[in-house]
Amino acid sequence: MKLRLSGKIIASFSLIIIFSFISFGVNLKLSSDVNRDTEYLTKSEAIIRNSAKIHKSILEMQSNFRGYLLTENKSFLDPYYSSIKEMSGIVDEQRKLISDSPKQVKRFNEIQKLHNQWLTYANTLIEAKFKQIDPKIISKEYEILFEQKLRKEFGKKMTDEISYKFREFDKAEYRVRKARREKLSESIAIAKKVTMLLAIITISVGVLSAFYITHIIIKRIKSMVRLADNISKGRFEAIEDLEKDELSQLSDSLNVMSEKLKKSFSELDNYAYVVSHDLKVPLRGIYNLAHWMEEDYGNELSPEMHKYLDKLKGRVERMESLINGLLEYSKIGRTSQPLEQVNMNELLVDIVDSIVPEDFEVRLSDNLPVIFTERLRIQQVFSNLISNSVKYKGNKSGLITITSKEVSDGFEFTVEDNGVGISPEYHNKIFGLFQTLREKHEVESTGIGLSIVKKIIEDNKGSIRVVSDEGVGASFIFKWPAIKVVSPV
Repeated sequence: MKLRLSGKIIASFSLIIIFSFISFGVNLKLSSDVNRDTEYLTKSEAIIRNSAKIHKSILEMQSNFRGYLLTENKSFLDPYYSSIKEMSGIVDEQRKLISDSPKQVKRFNEIQKLHNQWLTYANTLIEAKFKQIDPKIISKEYEILFEQKLRKEFGKKMTDEISYKFREFDKAEYRVRKARREKLSESIAIAKKVTMLLAIITISVGVLSAFYITHIIIKRIKSMVRLADNISKGRFEAIEDLEKDELSQLSDSLNVMSEKLKKSFSELDNYAYVVSHDLKVPLRGIYNLAHWMEEDYGNELSPEMHKYLDKLKGRVERMESLINGLLEYSKIGRTSQPLEQVNMNELLVDIVDSIVPEDFEVRLSDNLPVIFTERLRIQQVFSNLISNSVKYKGNKSGLITITSKEVSDGFEFTVEDNGVGISPEYHNKIFGLFQTLREKHEVESTGIGLSIVKKIIEDNKGSIRVVSDEGVGASFIFKWPAIKVVSPV
């Protein structure tokens, strides 16, 4: 089952949303791991810091204890007892920090047990020292303790054991801390990689989806635009659209319109042909009647009557030309012409030979190209422009100059004459249907030739303009898109 266009768009956005949610979930999990490891490292730093404080306090207590025994100066006992009080709060904090590590709790308990033993030993000696009545006479109790404990370095052994336990405690914490730091680095690296990968996948899905949808839409719209353009040029074709979605309705409508227009224009062509044929019959009859009158009663007719008959025949010929011109104008762009190699020099020589009188001088540029284009169309353009120059030559010796130059996307041709010229106020009007300077210059004209020229040129994506003034001739400059084949030798 084929998805409609809206279904494809929804599916694409759904994929992007799914990958975005996956990315969010993975990042949330990885962030949680990173935060957990970071918190543990922060806690581990506090454990190491507290361990150092406790150890330092114990050492200071031992130092003050020894100082008192050696000097019997009671000032050493003040920091001794202060350290005992301060250490109590740090010990409680340490126990909370290591509560989730049974091994560290065990090591810390061993340290505290040894420290408590040392405190019992130290406090006993201090009390025995206090009980001496005469400082110079050693009491029996102190002597016993001195001999059994102090002389045998009982306190030093406990101090060394406590220091060893602290080193073990710190080493264990540093090992775990190192492992956690490595895990944190690994988690951060994984988070970066996974985030980057999911971002690339999400962006890729979004870009590919957008490219795919845009591609199919633009491709189909281009085919519709091409069909509409062909319809505007009279080529009534149809496009094949196998999709069954929203754009298919537009394709179907264009195809229906093309078919109806094709049928309508076919009927119109037939009608125009019949009408033109029916109009030409009485016109030809009028022309023949005037001709017969001249043949049969030529000697009896006055010069003025001959003049009227000539004018009548001229009007009939003009009317027939007008009918032919309208038919030709209506068919422009509705029939495609084959593209072929056209030697512009040869083409213009043929046109000049067929429509330019002998009293005219025609100058053709030496650099006229050989181009790949529609021969009939460009022939119609030059025939009408040259014919226009012949009609409006005035009282001067006729001169027509045709030049060309290559431009970015084709060629620019110029047809220049030395005729009566065109006043600037008429420059835009002369390209309209039935616009002619006949009344002013007394030249028989249908006023449709330049309209045909303009329509042919614009139908081929070109442009035309006129440069002229009254009494100084006219230059018709037009751009004709074409491909250069070879330069003429």
